[in-house]
Amino acid sequence: MIIGLISDTHGLLREEVIQNLEGCDLIIHAGDIGKYEVLDKLKEIAPLEVVLGNCDRNIDDEFIATEKIVQIGNQKLYIIHDISKLNIDLQQEKINFVVYGHSHKRNIYTENGIIYINPGSVGPKRFKLPTTMVKLYIDEELTDEKFLKFDNYYIEFINI
Repeated sequence: MIIGLISDTHGLLREEVIQNLEGCDLIIHAGDIGKYEVLDKLKEIAPLEVVLGNCDRNIDDEFIATEKIVQIGNQKLYIIHDISKLNIDLQQEKINFVVYGHSHKRNIYTENGIIYINPGSVGPKRFKLPTTMVKLYIDEELTDEKFLKFDNYYIEFINI
């Protein structure tokens, strides 16, 4: 399974992002969407899981929460925009991955057996930060050195 991870579009969905999401089995947007049109376009590419960010005051949808747990096979992903707002017991919930955004800075690390991924931002440029996204490969066997390997998962950082 290939999962496209993006965050902080702030209303801008670049053609390069769309191209990199083609072929994904699922897209996760970790907040600061900006415009409904972004969600509509993403839904045309693949099934979509999304949370609201701090700048999404204009997205008024009772079905979009500020945090979410998504079950993918036997893996659980916790999605939140701002990691500092995390308020669940990840161990108790048996979370495997935390996907977050907000900082516009890509990051990946493990803590207590959980993989934390911030795909960075694919929206408008902020300061001198690069425009980045991530693809997460679950139950895929990849050999290319461009992929980071964590247990049985592969992660690809993509610069746009």
